Amino acid sequence: MFGKKKSTVGLDIGSSSIKVVEIAHDRSGDRLINFGISEPLSEAIVDGEIMDRQLVHEAITNLLESRQIRNRVVATAVSGRAVIVKKILMDRLSEEDAKEAIQWEAEQHVPYDINDVSLDFQILNPNVDQKKMMVLLVAAKKEMIQNHAEIIREAGLTPVIIDVDSFAIQNAVEANYDLRPNEVVALVNIGAEITNVNIVQDQVPHFTKDLSVGSNAFVEGIQRRYNVSQAEALNAIRGRGDQAIDVAPIIQTACEDLSVQLDRAIAYLKSSGETERVDRILLSGGSARVPGLKEFLNTRHQVPVEVVNPLQKLSYDAALFNGDNAESVAPVLTVAIGLALR
Repeated sequence: MFGKKKSTVGLDIGSSSIKVVEIAHDRSGDRLINFGISEPLSEAIVDGEIMDRQLVHEAITNLLESRQIRNRVVATAVSGRAVIVKKILMDRLSEEDAKEAIQWEAEQHVPYDINDVSLDFQILNPNVDQKKMMVLLVAAKKEMIQNHAEIIREAGLTPVIIDVDSFAIQNAVEANYDLRPNEVVALVNIGAEITNVNIVQDQVPHFTKDLSVGSNAFVEGIQRRYNVSQAEALNAIRGRGDQAIDVAPIIQTACEDLSVQLDRAIAYLKSSGETERVDRILLSGGSARVPGLKEFLNTRHQVPVEVVNPLQKLSYDAALFNGDNAESVAPVLTVAIGLALR
């Protein structure tokens, strides 16, 4: 992995922008020493797939150069429909034997040709003396992983970790929050095109899925209703726009699909006997602070809803944020921070 590096770099290649963070590690703890967010990318990345290699390459190189990040070793992540995460029940095997058995199991659960995907797995209950074991299976299209790795290498970087967005978010949350024993937390990361949902209990993911809904639906809804430009709609969902634009009803309409998916996930977990509830929803991503979103989800699901602060237990110099409020910027950096903390 990173080895004994003094600093680590997380690179989040998102649908709307690229985020990079550099975290230093020393005896005093972890410290954010650099970060950057690229200019918006227009349809360069769709559903996690890179469509405009040149634009993404330029965005990465320009971002690293402008932020003067010299560490060339990075952790990155993928997401979207080409990534499948499932929990499966198998006969108990040693980890070595499981490597062979998982190939056959994956063929039953992955909706792609098994030769076209990269597989990884983790035994979730390795020390339990039972005849069965629960395994977390992760499959991603090889083409997607190769494209991400290639474009990172073309930018002069070495990708040592290619993770999944949902797990990077979980890593950032667990590093910054003291989650209660048995607490069931829904980690909801709202990006431009994709929302990552990961329902976690005691560090174990119970349900992980990428939904094809994101803040673009908020923006497009505002544009249609108020006949405004994309820039004006973006300002509105960031709470900086025309006060005459009421974003709440549009947010509620766009989020209803997300809420239905959350309801289905919770119903599935109840039916499988894994959990009866969700105790808390933690929001992250560029749209976590959209006006009315937190309140809507709180009312809809009747559980506390919070916006994640992935800087909560990291030290940093406020000057890094050039006068912006660090807590306002932090949610968009959640994936990158989780990667840099690997």
